[in-house]
Amino acid sequence: MKRYCNFILATVLLLVFAGCTRLFFKPGNIFVNDPATQRLLPEEVHFTSSDGVKLYGWYFTRPEARGTILVCHGNVENLSTHVKLDLWLVEAGFNLFIFDYRGYGRSGGEPDVKGVHLDAEAALETLISRLPHPGNDRIIVFGKSLGGAIATNMVSTSPYKDRVKAVILDSVFSGYRTIAREKVADSIVGWPFQYPLSFLVNDDYSPLKKIMDLAPIPLLIVYGTDDRIVPGHHSRLLYDAAREPKELWVSTVPGHVRSFSDTAFREKLLNYLASLP
Repeated sequence: MKRYCNFILATVLLLVFAGCTRLFFKPGNIFVNDPATQRLLPEEVHFTSSDGVKLYGWYFTRPEARGTILVCHGNVENLSTHVKLDLWLVEAGFNLFIFDYRGYGRSGGEPDVKGVHLDAEAALETLISRLPHPGNDRIIVFGKSLGGAIATNMVSTSPYKDRVKAVILDSVFSGYRTIAREKVADSIVGWPFQYPLSFLVNDDYSPLKKIMDLAPIPLLIVYGTDDRIVPGHHSRLLYDAAREPKELWVSTVPGHVRSFSDTAFREKLLNYLASLP
């Protein structure tokens, strides 16, 4: 009986940990055909990560671009669903490059923590080396949720760091291990094991370890007060750890990665981008 109980407990813990790991990556392969997206005629971009994984992205350009936004999107679905939140930036006069991590959309491979960071590095390199266009001398990296963690590590370690004029982090968690522990603790079964299970998560790329290295690039951190997926204390931790120049904006718009659905916040961001040196 004791052996049977141990087996059941081990099985439950394995399932809890598997769920903890999956919280970072929930890819989808079905593309959404949105008329607004197609009207802006994105260029399809095929490129390869440093470990040989084939990747896919969309590149929107404007005739006299005010700059170029590189988007690192969140952990669900694919670029076709995420880009709808960013088209206003294209309409405001910015080029925009959004790509899918491995395992997402039309990109190959399977997602893992190390691999998606390699994919972001490849995206920045591709933007600089293969996609010359007016505005690419002013690159702004915009990371959302998981994408904010990826963007922080990528920019802080990139040989192209001096080409990045600003980093925007929206609703980002402070550490892979920290957010995993919090999510495991939400489960009645997982709560007693939140610490041992979270230590199985790769924490090498956590933004709290890298955010101080973004300086002297201007940093903008944004979060919502009613975000139940990534609570605001993660953004505040990152802001406190970051070096100047930095700003912290707090939105009352409910939900996760929803701050810029507010037209006032959009206008505020455009003014911020216009003020960059």
